[in-house]
Amino acid sequence: MKRFPALILVASLSAGCSSLSLDSLNPFSGPSKGKVPPLGVIQPTAQLAEVWRYGVGQSENFVFVPAVVGGTVYAASRDGVIARLDDGRLIWKINAGKSLSGGVGASDKLVVVGTEKGEVLAFGTDGKPRWQATVTSEVLAPPEVSDDMVFVRSADSRIQAFAAADGARKWNYQRANPALTLRTHAGLISTPSLVIAGFPGGKLVAINRSNGSTMWESNVALPKGATELERIADVTSPPVLAGREVCAAAFQGRVACFELSSGNVVWSRDISSGAGIDVDTQNLYVSDDKGAVHALDRATGASLWKQDKLARRGPGRPLAVGAYIAVSDVEGIVHLLQRENGAFAARLNGDGSSIDAAMQAYGRAFIAQTRAGSVRALSAR
Repeated sequence: MKRFPALILVASLSAGCSSLSLDSLNPFSGPSKGKVPPLGVIQPTAQLAEVWRYGVGQSENFVFVPAVVGGTVYAASRDGVIARLDDGRLIWKINAGKSLSGGVGASDKLVVVGTEKGEVLAFGTDGKPRWQATVTSEVLAPPEVSDDMVFVRSADSRIQAFAAADGARKWNYQRANPALTLRTHAGLISTPSLVIAGFPGGKLVAINRSNGSTMWESNVALPKGATELERIADVTSPPVLAGREVCAAAFQGRVACFELSSGNVVWSRDISSGAGIDVDTQNLYVSDDKGAVHALDRATGASLWKQDKLARRGPGRPLAVGAYIAVSDVEGIVHLLQRENGAFAARLNGDGSSIDAAMQAYGRAFIAQTRAGSVRALSAR
């Protein structure tokens, strides 16, 4: 029940396959609030407060994940606006001159966004244009930006690398896709030597950062079923680094952790998730497709607790925030759960629109961007 754009069935000429949104597979998803069950009363044991707020503009049917670099937040909207906020203070706001289709990637030197026409637009942290490149399909995921390279994933599941200095193309990674895939905004992550991404069909792949070659490939899920719809088992959220391991989740599949060096499976659990996962020093947290939030032991995958009072409310990707786990729902309400047992600690209403983008850590606070365009810094204590 994660919030994604409404049903979109798109023929991909380059890949020879079709894609649809995750919402189309859930009969309870969508904008109708009449189907969302009411929340029970809680006794708050923590304080969840808004530190600052800025209105960047609407996302429409796209997902705009904000980027956090230290105390700086970069946020974008569908109409092309990109804003830099330092500790909540607007430093600059520009219009890219094009409609944007995905969230922001940023470093301390570069800010990068993408369009549905496959244009990659790079700006300096002063808001001035640096370079422009083109990829093979629309850019739905935030680019991964490092000091020397920019990695862009396009909707046809290709990953292309560009030099951060001038946008020169370095390599292109592509693979065959199943006949039917989910249209998602799942991004990727990088280490000093690897780029790691999940793919349709349940694959998790580690790519050589310097030349685009495959280092290892593992299964987060294995497609099964009689129809193409039943066989969808896509990784629809970014993987997460956990020390010497990398963990990922798949829709109609599993949650699993793998050795970062080899891709060997450390453990796996049969939990379907389109929302995604987060980790802290001890646990892994995941929202499943029925609306329950789980805490699993990071070392073994054993269940620690399960919070199922958000069923049919579409909880998003959990975010570990100190002693709490923050998770949003389909109405844009942010909930704090106790880290040790999953009990509700606090909740905070938003602007009435959903928080489709994964919330981002922001020092001791976190950032949430709503579909209506509110970018909020929230603190939990």
